[in-house]
Amino acid sequence: MKRIGLLSDTHGYLDEKIKHYFSEVDEIWHAGDIGSLEVLDELKAFKTTRAVWGNIDDHQIRMETKEIERFQIEQVSVLMMHIGGSPEKYAKPAFEELSAKALPKLFICGHSHIALIKMDKRFNMLWMNPGACGYKGFHAVKTIVRFCITDDRIHNLELIELGKRV
Repeated sequence: MKRIGLLSDTHGYLDEKIKHYFSEVDEIWHAGDIGSLEVLDELKAFKTTRAVWGNIDDHQIRMETKEIERFQIEQVSVLMMHIGGSPEKYAKPAFEELSAKALPKLFICGHSHIALIKMDKRFNMLWMNPGACGYKGFHAVKTIVRFCITDDRIHNLELIELGKRV
């Protein structure tokens, strides 16, 4: 079993509550718009971290991360990118990635600042966006997600509210 902490859109700010909620995870996944190399370095110093860059991330973060990450955890294939669109209307690069290669069991994105976890029946995969946990943006509440992967199962999903954005 792997315990995962998922976050996105920190925009250069790492809420200290994140370390509390992610204290027992095996890995942290950041779905882009990290905002500063210091945030990425702090996450990496805390736990094993996988991250993709987002549209606000500079060349330093882009040198440390990829635009698209494909990997396997236990028996779950994962595709992570920042701008994904929604299960009903994928952004063009996300749709092309889903159409061109083997479909993942789990699709992760950020960008919208709206937390949503939904089964996409068209692609037969779980779609996750943890919302945003930084102070910049229009979201009212900062959110992160915690879940487990065992064999081919994604389970124990928790959407965690860190408090108001302002």
